Amino acid sequence: MLAQPKFQALLQLIRFDKPIGTLLLLWPTLWALWIAADGMPDWDLLIIFTLGTFLMRSAGCVINDLADRHWDGDVGRTSQRPLVTGAVSATEARLLFIGLLAAAFVLVLFTNPLTVKLSFIAVALASTYPFMKRYTNLPQVVLGAAFSWSIPMAFAAQTGDLPANLWLLYLANLLWTMAYDTKYAMVDREDDLTVGIKSTAILFGQHDRLIIGLLQTTFLILMVIAGDRFSLHMPYYAALVGAAALCVYHQYLIRERERDACFKAFLHNNWVGAVIFAGLVLNFAL
Repeated sequence: MLAQPKFQALLQLIRFDKPIGTLLLLWPTLWALWIAADGMPDWDLLIIFTLGTFLMRSAGCVINDLADRHWDGDVGRTSQRPLVTGAVSATEARLLFIGLLAAAFVLVLFTNPLTVKLSFIAVALASTYPFMKRYTNLPQVVLGAAFSWSIPMAFAAQTGDLPANLWLLYLANLLWTMAYDTKYAMVDREDDLTVGIKSTAILFGQHDRLIIGLLQTTFLILMVIAGDRFSLHMPYYAALVGAAALCVYHQYLIRERERDACFKAFLHNNWVGAVIFAGLVLNFAL
Protein backbone atom coordinates (compact mmCIF):
# COMPACT_ATOMS: atom_id res chain seq x y z
CA MET A 1 0.00 0.00 0.00
CA LEU A 2 1.32 3.45 -0.94
CA ALA A 3 2.51 5.64 1.90
CA GLN A 4 0.42 8.77 2.35
CA PRO A 5 3.13 11.26 1.23
CA LYS A 6 3.78 9.22 -1.94
CA PHE A 7 0.06 8.96 -2.69
CA GLN A 8 -0.34 12.70 -2.23
CA ALA A 9 2.62 13.32 -4.53
CA LEU A 10 1.08 11.12 -7.23
CA LEU A 11 -2.20 13.00 -6.93
CA GLN A 12 -0.26 16.23 -7.31
CA LEU A 13 1.48 14.80 -10.39
CA ILE A 14 -1.85 14.17 -12.15
CA ARG A 15 -3.17 17.59 -10.98
CA PHE A 16 -6.01 15.94 -9.05
CA ASP A 17 -6.42 19.16 -7.08
CA LYS A 18 -6.50 21.26 -10.29
CA PRO A 19 -9.37 19.94 -12.42
CA ILE A 20 -9.33 22.80 -14.93
CA GLY A 21 -7.51 20.73 -17.56
CA THR A 22 -10.02 17.89 -17.23
CA LEU A 23 -12.91 20.34 -17.56
CA LEU A 24 -11.45 22.02 -20.63
CA LEU A 25 -11.10 18.59 -22.21
CA LEU A 26 -14.53 17.44 -21.03
CA TRP A 27 -16.66 20.29 -22.38
CA PRO A 28 -15.95 19.77 -26.11
CA THR A 29 -16.33 16.03 -25.56
CA LEU A 30 -19.82 16.62 -24.17
CA TRP A 31 -20.63 19.04 -27.00
CA ALA A 32 -19.79 16.32 -29.51
CA LEU A 33 -21.69 13.60 -27.67
CA TRP A 34 -24.86 15.71 -27.43
CA ILE A 35 -24.74 16.78 -31.07
CA ALA A 36 -23.94 13.27 -32.32
CA ALA A 37 -26.84 11.82 -30.31
CA ASP A 38 -29.27 14.66 -31.12
CA GLY A 39 -29.69 15.03 -27.39
CA MET A 40 -28.84 12.86 -24.43
CA PRO A 41 -26.13 10.35 -25.47
CA ASP A 42 -26.03 6.72 -24.41
CA TRP A 43 -25.34 6.46 -20.69
CA ASP A 44 -22.48 4.01 -21.13
CA LEU A 45 -20.73 6.39 -23.55
CA LEU A 46 -21.27 9.34 -21.23
CA ILE A 47 -19.57 7.42 -18.43
CA ILE A 48 -16.78 6.11 -20.67
CA PHE A 49 -15.92 9.52 -22.10
CA THR A 50 -16.16 11.33 -18.77
CA LEU A 51 -13.78 8.87 -17.11
CA GLY A 52 -11.64 8.84 -20.25
CA THR A 53 -11.12 12.60 -20.17
CA PHE A 54 -9.92 12.38 -16.59
CA LEU A 55 -7.53 9.52 -17.35
CA MET A 56 -6.12 11.08 -20.53
CA ARG A 57 -5.69 14.50 -18.97
CA SER A 58 -3.93 12.85 -16.02
CA ALA A 59 -1.67 10.92 -18.38
CA GLY A 60 -0.95 14.14 -20.26
CA CYS A 61 0.12 15.85 -17.03
CA VAL A 62 2.48 12.99 -16.20
CA ILE A 63 4.18 12.92 -19.62
CA ASN A 64 4.35 16.73 -19.59
CA ASP A 65 6.18 16.73 -16.23
CA LEU A 66 8.48 13.95 -17.38
CA ALA A 67 9.40 15.97 -20.46
CA ASP A 68 9.88 19.20 -18.49
CA ARG A 69 11.43 17.89 -15.29
CA HIS A 70 14.86 19.36 -16.08
CA TRP A 71 13.37 22.83 -16.73
CA ASP A 72 10.51 23.06 -14.22
CA GLY A 73 12.83 23.83 -11.32
CA ASP A 74 13.79 27.12 -12.99
CA VAL A 75 10.17 28.24 -13.49
CA GLY A 76 8.48 29.76 -10.47
CA ARG A 77 5.04 28.24 -11.09
CA THR A 78 6.41 24.70 -11.54
CA SER A 79 9.36 24.57 -9.17
CA GLN A 80 7.54 22.44 -6.59
CA ARG A 81 6.24 19.74 -8.92
CA PRO A 82 6.83 16.19 -7.61
CA LEU A 83 9.40 15.23 -10.24
CA VAL A 84 11.39 18.36 -9.43
CA THR A 85 11.35 17.88 -5.67
CA GLY A 86 12.00 14.15 -5.92
CA ALA A 87 8.70 13.20 -4.27
CA VAL A 88 8.07 11.00 -7.33
CA SER A 89 10.82 9.32 -9.35
CA ALA A 90 10.95 9.29 -13.14
CA THR A 91 10.42 5.51 -13.11
CA GLU A 92 7.33 5.85 -10.93
CA ALA A 93 5.98 8.55 -13.24
CA ARG A 94 6.53 6.37 -16.32
CA LEU A 95 4.72 3.46 -14.69
CA LEU A 96 1.84 5.76 -13.73
CA PHE A 97 1.66 7.08 -17.30
CA ILE A 98 1.47 3.55 -18.70
CA GLY A 99 -1.16 2.59 -16.12
CA LEU A 100 -3.35 5.59 -16.97
CA LEU A 101 -3.14 4.87 -20.70
CA ALA A 102 -3.98 1.22 -20.10
CA ALA A 103 -7.04 2.17 -18.04
CA ALA A 104 -8.19 4.59 -20.75
CA PHE A 105 -7.71 1.91 -23.41
CA VAL A 106 -9.81 -0.57 -21.44
CA LEU A 107 -12.62 1.99 -21.45
CA VAL A 108 -12.35 2.48 -25.22
CA LEU A 109 -12.66 -1.28 -25.75
CA PHE A 110 -16.29 -0.96 -24.62
CA THR A 111 -17.09 1.26 -27.64
CA ASN A 112 -16.58 0.14 -31.26
CA PRO A 113 -13.66 -0.64 -33.62
CA LEU A 114 -13.62 2.83 -35.21
CA THR A 115 -13.33 4.53 -31.82
CA VAL A 116 -10.59 2.11 -30.79
CA LYS A 117 -8.62 2.98 -33.93
CA LEU A 118 -9.01 6.70 -33.27
CA SER A 119 -7.77 6.23 -29.71
CA PHE A 120 -4.25 5.45 -30.98
CA ILE A 121 -4.11 8.90 -32.57
CA ALA A 122 -5.25 10.40 -29.25
CA VAL A 123 -2.35 8.72 -27.45
CA ALA A 124 0.13 9.90 -30.09
CA LEU A 125 -1.07 13.49 -29.81
CA ALA A 126 -1.08 13.50 -26.01
CA SER A 127 2.41 11.98 -25.87
CA THR A 128 3.86 14.32 -28.50
CA TYR A 129 2.68 17.69 -27.22
CA PRO A 130 5.06 18.09 -24.21
CA PHE A 131 8.12 17.65 -26.43
CA MET A 132 6.97 20.21 -29.01
CA LYS A 133 7.89 23.03 -26.60
CA ARG A 134 11.53 22.27 -27.37
CA TYR A 135 11.28 22.52 -31.15
CA THR A 136 8.53 24.95 -32.14
CA ASN A 137 6.83 28.10 -30.91
CA LEU A 138 3.50 26.49 -31.83
CA PRO A 139 3.13 23.70 -29.25
CA GLN A 140 -0.36 25.10 -28.55
CA VAL A 141 -1.41 23.87 -32.01
CA VAL A 142 -0.48 20.32 -31.02
CA LEU A 143 -2.24 20.74 -27.69
CA GLY A 144 -5.32 21.97 -29.55
CA ALA A 145 -5.20 18.93 -31.83
CA ALA A 146 -4.93 16.66 -28.79
CA PHE A 147 -7.67 18.38 -26.78
CA SER A 148 -9.99 18.26 -29.81
CA TRP A 149 -9.51 14.62 -30.72
CA SER A 150 -12.26 13.52 -28.35
CA ILE A 151 -14.71 15.16 -30.79
CA PRO A 152 -14.27 12.65 -33.65
CA MET A 153 -14.01 9.87 -31.08
CA ALA A 154 -17.34 10.90 -29.56
CA PHE A 155 -19.05 10.92 -32.97
CA ALA A 156 -17.49 7.57 -33.83
CA ALA A 157 -18.64 6.03 -30.57
CA GLN A 158 -22.19 7.42 -30.73
CA THR A 159 -22.90 7.05 -34.46
CA GLY A 160 -20.24 4.68 -35.83
CA ASP A 161 -19.39 7.34 -38.39
CA LEU A 162 -17.34 10.51 -38.90
CA PRO A 163 -19.63 13.09 -40.55
CA ALA A 164 -17.76 15.86 -42.34
CA ASN A 165 -19.33 18.62 -40.26
CA LEU A 166 -17.69 17.38 -37.05
CA TRP A 167 -14.41 18.85 -38.33
CA LEU A 168 -15.91 22.32 -37.94
CA LEU A 169 -16.22 21.59 -34.22
CA TYR A 170 -12.74 20.10 -34.23
CA LEU A 171 -11.13 23.16 -35.80
CA ALA A 172 -13.17 25.54 -33.63
CA ASN A 173 -12.04 23.78 -30.48
CA LEU A 174 -8.44 23.66 -31.67
CA LEU A 175 -8.46 27.46 -32.09
CA TRP A 176 -10.18 27.96 -28.73
CA THR A 177 -7.53 25.77 -27.09
CA MET A 178 -4.78 27.81 -28.73
CA ALA A 179 -6.37 30.99 -27.39
CA TYR A 180 -6.70 29.90 -23.79
CA ASP A 181 -3.37 28.09 -23.67
CA THR A 182 -1.63 31.18 -25.02
CA LYS A 183 -3.04 33.05 -22.00
CA TYR A 184 -1.61 30.26 -19.86
CA ALA A 185 1.75 30.59 -21.61
CA MET A 186 1.73 34.36 -20.99
CA VAL A 187 2.00 33.55 -17.26
CA ASP A 188 5.35 31.80 -17.82
CA ARG A 189 6.64 33.84 -20.74
CA GLU A 190 9.61 35.44 -18.96
CA ASP A 191 10.66 32.18 -17.30
CA ASP A 192 10.26 30.27 -20.57
CA LEU A 193 12.50 32.75 -22.37
CA THR A 194 15.14 32.19 -19.71
CA VAL A 195 15.10 28.38 -19.86
CA GLY A 196 14.49 28.10 -23.60
CA ILE A 197 10.95 26.70 -23.69
CA LYS A 198 8.95 27.81 -26.73
CA SER A 199 5.30 28.93 -26.88
CA THR A 200 2.79 30.98 -28.86
CA ALA A 201 3.02 33.65 -26.14
CA ILE A 202 6.66 34.11 -27.11
CA LEU A 203 5.94 33.88 -30.83
CA PHE A 204 3.10 36.41 -30.77
CA GLY A 205 5.02 38.84 -28.56
CA GLN A 206 3.40 42.29 -28.39
CA HIS A 207 0.64 41.10 -30.73
CA ASP A 208 -0.51 38.40 -28.28
CA ARG A 209 -3.82 40.04 -27.32
CA LEU A 210 -4.70 40.78 -30.95
CA ILE A 211 -3.99 37.23 -32.09
CA ILE A 212 -5.84 35.73 -29.12
CA GLY A 213 -8.79 37.93 -30.11
CA LEU A 214 -8.61 36.67 -33.69
CA LEU A 215 -8.48 33.08 -32.46
CA GLN A 216 -11.48 33.66 -30.21
CA THR A 217 -13.45 35.33 -33.02
CA THR A 218 -12.71 32.57 -35.51
CA PHE A 219 -13.63 29.96 -32.90
CA LEU A 220 -17.02 31.59 -32.41
CA ILE A 221 -17.64 31.97 -36.16
CA LEU A 222 -16.88 28.29 -36.71
CA MET A 223 -19.21 27.37 -33.84
CA VAL A 224 -21.98 29.40 -35.52
CA ILE A 225 -21.36 27.63 -38.84
CA ALA A 226 -21.34 24.27 -37.06
CA GLY A 227 -24.65 25.15 -35.42
CA ASP A 228 -26.16 25.82 -38.82
CA ARG A 229 -24.78 22.59 -40.32
CA PHE A 230 -26.13 20.54 -37.40
CA SER A 231 -29.49 22.39 -37.49
CA LEU A 232 -29.20 23.71 -33.94
CA HIS A 233 -31.64 26.25 -32.52
CA MET A 234 -31.88 29.49 -30.54
CA PRO A 235 -30.65 28.22 -27.12
CA TYR A 236 -27.36 27.19 -28.72
CA TYR A 237 -26.86 30.55 -30.43
CA ALA A 238 -27.79 32.38 -27.22
CA ALA A 239 -25.06 30.37 -25.49
CA LEU A 240 -22.57 31.48 -28.14
CA VAL A 241 -23.48 35.10 -27.39
CA GLY A 242 -22.70 34.37 -23.74
CA ALA A 243 -19.42 32.73 -24.74
CA ALA A 244 -18.53 35.80 -26.83
CA ALA A 245 -19.17 38.06 -23.82
CA LEU A 246 -16.85 35.88 -21.74
CA CYS A 247 -14.16 36.15 -24.41
CA VAL A 248 -14.43 39.93 -24.26
CA TYR A 249 -14.03 39.73 -20.48
CA HIS A 250 -10.89 37.64 -20.94
CA GLN A 251 -9.46 40.32 -23.20
CA TYR A 252 -10.10 42.80 -20.41
CA LEU A 253 -8.32 40.58 -17.90
CA ILE A 254 -5.16 40.23 -20.00
CA ARG A 255 -5.02 43.89 -21.06
CA GLU A 256 -1.94 44.60 -18.87
CA ARG A 257 -0.45 41.11 -19.37
CA GLU A 258 -0.13 40.64 -15.60
CA ARG A 259 0.62 37.05 -14.62
CA ASP A 260 -2.23 36.58 -12.15
CA ALA A 261 -4.74 38.17 -14.49
CA CYS A 262 -3.61 36.03 -17.42
CA PHE A 263 -3.92 32.92 -15.28
CA LYS A 264 -7.39 34.00 -14.18
CA ALA A 265 -8.39 34.46 -17.82
CA PHE A 266 -7.10 30.98 -18.62
CA LEU A 267 -9.07 29.42 -15.76
CA HIS A 268 -12.21 31.34 -16.69
CA ASN A 269 -12.40 29.54 -20.04
CA ASN A 270 -14.08 26.75 -18.12
CA TRP A 271 -17.20 28.93 -18.21
CA VAL A 272 -17.00 29.28 -22.00
CA GLY A 273 -17.19 25.53 -22.35
CA ALA A 274 -19.90 25.22 -19.71
CA VAL A 275 -22.11 27.92 -21.26
CA ILE A 276 -21.95 26.31 -24.70
CA PHE A 277 -22.76 22.92 -23.21
CA ALA A 278 -25.73 24.37 -21.34
CA GLY A 279 -26.94 25.86 -24.62
CA LEU A 280 -26.70 22.46 -26.31
CA VAL A 281 -28.60 20.72 -23.51
CA LEU A 282 -31.40 23.31 -23.75
CA ASN A 283 -31.32 23.12 -27.55
CA PHE A 284 -32.27 19.43 -27.50
CA ALA A 285 -34.47 19.58 -24.40
CA LEU A 286 -36.86 22.30 -25.58
